Amino acid sequence: MYPAREEAEKILLDGYDSCPGPWADHSRTAAHCAESIARACGHLDPEKAYVIGLLHDIGRKFGHRHLGHVSDGYSYMMSLGYDEAARICLTHSFHENTISGYVGKHDTTGEETRLIETELARIVFDEYDRLIRLCDAISGSDGVLDIIDRMSDVKRRYGEYDQRKWDNNLELKKHFEELAGRDLYEIVDKEHFRPTAPQYEK
Repeated sequence: MYPAREEAEKILLDGYDSCPGPWADHSRTAAHCAESIARACGHLDPEKAYVIGLLHDIGRKFGHRHLGHVSDGYSYMMSLGYDEAARICLTHSFHENTISGYVGKHDTTGEETRLIETELARIVFDEYDRLIRLCDAISGSDGVLDIIDRMSDVKRRYGEYDQRKWDNNLELKKHFEELAGRDLYEIVDKEHFRPTAPQYEK
């Protein structure tokens, strides 16, 4: 299960209130990209794609963590009963069923690491897992980024970027472009899209 769009947006706003940062607009960009690509491909649900894209980084609500945001997001979404959103919190950071290629600090406790490894090993990646992983790789806080520029920036910040993950992201770009029959950046309106937060009455 996953929440309805408006509820997901409110969950993200609440997360931002708890831990402000560019991650929220990054998440909105990822949601926009996921919805647009799903619609262009035709075999994926755009609404589901939007919601799980919006919540893929919701673990950042609990603080500035690296691998820890994966376990935080998974556990939080599971506590709300949204297992499909929880799954994406887990899978968006990995190109295979192991944490060895994770880009960033391994700042989890032993219990959190075991949780990630155990749940990740059970998953057979599907199109939604692949879609959000691609969208994560092209989404900035100010809009859509070139995938090479985005990965290069991550590599500069962390000093490394797993080559298998790099190659897999490029394969995902090609995969979804072939399904849609269009250029990825055209699909997601790279030149014009800018993330904005919805306004709700308190």
